[in-house]
Amino acid sequence: MDSQTTIPATSGTFAEGMHLPKTVSVAGLDHFFGEGELRKQALYNNTLDVRRGEIVIMTGPSGSGKTTLLTLIGTLRCVQAGSLKVLGNELLGSDRDLIVRLRRELGFIFQAHNLFESLTAFQNVNMAAELAGIDPKIAARRIKSLLTRLGLAERIHYKPKSLSGGQKQRVAIARGLVHKPRLILADEPTAALDEKSGREVVTLFQELARDEGCTIIMVTHDNRILDVADRIVNMVDGHIKSDVAVQETSVICEFLKGFPLFADLTPNTLAEVADQMMVHEADEGQEVIRQGDAGDLFYLIRDGSVNVLVDDGEKRKKIAELKAGQFFGEAALITDEPRNATITAQEKSVFYVLGKNDFRRVLETSASFEEELRQALFNRQ
Repeated sequence: MDSQTTIPATSGTFAEGMHLPKTVSVAGLDHFFGEGELRKQALYNNTLDVRRGEIVIMTGPSGSGKTTLLTLIGTLRCVQAGSLKVLGNELLGSDRDLIVRLRRELGFIFQAHNLFESLTAFQNVNMAAELAGIDPKIAARRIKSLLTRLGLAERIHYKPKSLSGGQKQRVAIARGLVHKPRLILADEPTAALDEKSGREVVTLFQELARDEGCTIIMVTHDNRILDVADRIVNMVDGHIKSDVAVQETSVICEFLKGFPLFADLTPNTLAEVADQMMVHEADEGQEVIRQGDAGDLFYLIRDGSVNVLVDDGEKRKKIAELKAGQFFGEAALITDEPRNATITAQEKSVFYVLGKNDFRRVLETSASFEEELRQALFNRQ
């Protein structure tokens, strides 16, 4: 048991891309505004890792610290306490030269588009290309391509006073993307856009992440674009309250819905259960649970298979084999009796596991869950 690997099931660390380098790494990050008696803490001991090519959406109520964290990652504020690494560079105590170099690798897209009124859409975007040192011919092709892609082909040479608010926002998006940044930081990038334009923007983000390995962190209240996220990070009162890998959560929910025990739970409750689950890994022949031990975990088999062994006092005999999609360990959690069997991995196996207290909270959530569970236990006798 001690040699099992345990990691959060929905944290993103179990995703296929867990071997990819970290674009952003936050550890123990605090931040304060003001001085003396007016000093107020805005971020509290936050930890977050974002890997290359991930699209991370940050949600939470206004004033929860999302934009503060985003601007710290973007080097627009100084790190005060804790560790913040961007593209492998520690920002705590960093010098001006490092900040200047890093900003060339970042793309910023904020609600306030801040376009130069005297310049055309093309010229506004070209300023960013010039600062990045892009060859003018290459820049011109890329600017025209981006503005056309964003529905501004007929307005490339219009100045901001002749553009709508949504069109100005799309120019600002092109400006943030023209130099092919390694990390894009976007604060409400689709807030001023209609559904069609907003979808085009996030589709473009997906292509950058997939084709160029660009990492994207977005702050948004736009529920229309949540489907593009690899992970959703929720902030409340300066704390990261949850960090959920969307695909892994979906997989877990599909597993859970396949069992009568979980069938009546609402999607919200299923997602909450998935968020509490961890991943255990066990090697071939490894003991997962031992007969006679106290029960503390409920197991779903994600990959692999296990043997169910019972010791009758004279010898141990195999009474069942469980495979991917099946579960075990629930009896001891509901009866408070010791484990009634030993479970060993037949091969290298991966499990989703739920702790005893969380398991019991699910029982309290759904009376039908407890009824189904007791029926399942009865049928196993």
